Amino acid sequence: MTDCPTAGIGLKPEHFVEAEQDRRAGLWFEVHPENYMVDGGPRLTWLQRIRTNHPLSLHGVGMSLASNERPDPVHLQALKRLIDRFEPFVVSEHLAWSRLSGAYAPDLLPFPRTHQALETIARNVECAQSTLGVQLLIENPSHYMPLRGHDMDEADFLSQLVQRTGCGLLVDLNNVYISAHNIGVDALSYLLQLPEKAIGEIHLAGHNADPGPNCDMLIDTHASPIADGVWSLYRDFIALIGSRPTLIERDDNIPSYSEMMLERDRAHRLVANFTAPQTPALARPV
Repeated sequence: MTDCPTAGIGLKPEHFVEAEQDRRAGLWFEVHPENYMVDGGPRLTWLQRIRTNHPLSLHGVGMSLASNERPDPVHLQALKRLIDRFEPFVVSEHLAWSRLSGAYAPDLLPFPRTHQALETIARNVECAQSTLGVQLLIENPSHYMPLRGHDMDEADFLSQLVQRTGCGLLVDLNNVYISAHNIGVDALSYLLQLPEKAIGEIHLAGHNADPGPNCDMLIDTHASPIADGVWSLYRDFIALIGSRPTLIERDDNIPSYSEMMLERDRAHRLVANFTAPQTPALARPV
């Protein structure tokens, strides 16, 4: 593996053989570490074979950083073992909560952006980074309706979190596009308020309209091709900030590998037209 990561896809079992054999320039793969927190067996062997030829990123869904509770130490130690073994070039998590009193919800739940929430999440991010020995990239959430009780807007919240913890940002442009549609924020204005140097990765995905009657809401399904509006936002964004490793997400209605590669190659061409990708190294927290 010699070239820098440009554009990648979420790795799915049905694509294993083609992914292992693919030698596209800049290709990388993302996995959810929770699917690989095992002591041995075929999953880890499979991932090691992919890692031999391609960079990996670990994108967590279970750390529950916005919970009042500290991150689960058992979860963190299992994640650290994966990091030590596979040396991912990015480790990321969501700005959400999913755990309360030992019970886990199968969702990424919202929270009011209060000063207290900022203190709590900063504490949890610092705890995670200290245990894992790497910088985390934090992903912006998607929004479906206004939530009361905010003390600050999301861009300011994320900026302060970066300043307090040394974390980076994973900017999901589909989430930004959906939120702009659903709650009326201006997508490009939001993006321009984010700390540019902290942005280490971009996600692109598809969405669907809510099937309910008389509902104009967009839902972050990861079940459809990337919308034209999201591609347009992506072109505008990288024209402003330069190249970043970009991930194509698809978690339902999984197409063939060759079809996935059409969107991946489109993102790769856009990234390659700009300066060399600013690939974030696994940095020790400051």
